[in-house]
Amino acid sequence: IVTVNCARLLKADHHATNGVVHVIDKVIATTTNTIQQIIETEDSLETLRTAVAASDLSSLLESEGQYTLLAPTNEAFEKIPRETLNRILGDPEALRDLLNHHILKSAMCAEAIIAGLTMETLEGTTLDVGCSGEELTLNGKPIIANKDILATNGVVHFVNELLIPDSAKTVFELAQESEVSKSTDLFRQAGLSSHLT
Repeated sequence: IVTVNCARLLKADHHATNGVVHVIDKVIATTTNTIQQIIETEDSLETLRTAVAASDLSSLLESEGQYTLLAPTNEAFEKIPRETLNRILGDPEALRDLLNHHILKSAMCAEAIIAGLTMETLEGTTLDVGCSGEELTLNGKPIIANKDILATNGVVHFVNELLIPDSAKTVFELAQESEVSKSTDLFRQAGLSSHLT
C-alpha cells in the first residue's frame, strides 16, 4: 500500500504528453507543525504534554526525521490507576521507556498499517498489529481514536489506551499479569507486596 501524505494511491503512472499523473483519494493539505507542536496545541493531549516535557523528549519530537507517535489522550492516562501513573511520572527512566514505546522509528500512515505487521518502537520493543472488524488493534486492543494527523517530521495517531512496556512496570504489576499471579496474592496477604512494588 502506497500513501502520499497519508492519502492512498489509487492509480499510478498515467502518462501524459507533459508528465505523469497519480490518482489519490484525498486532497493533500499543507503541513507546517512538528509532532511536538501538535502535542503543545491539542487539548486532549495535555497529560502527554506534561510527560514529554518531564522526559526531555521534546527535542526529538521537534527534530528532523520521520516518526510515528501513538499519542495517548488524556482519557488513556485516566484509565490506569492514579498510583501507577504517579509512579511512572515520578520515575524518569520508566517514563522515557513508556513514551518511547509509543514512538515508531518511521512514519506509518494508518492505511499502510496492515494486520499481521509487527512494528518496532523507539524503545526497541514491538507492537503487534491486528484488526477487530473495521478497527486496527495494537497488542489486541482496538485503541486508535483519531488517525493520520500529519506533521513535518512524521505522523500522529491518537490512542485512547496506554501501552505500558514491561520495563515501566513493577515486579508486582508484571507478576499479576503472568502465571505467578497466585503467588502475588500470597505476598499481598502476608503484607509483603511493598517489596514487589
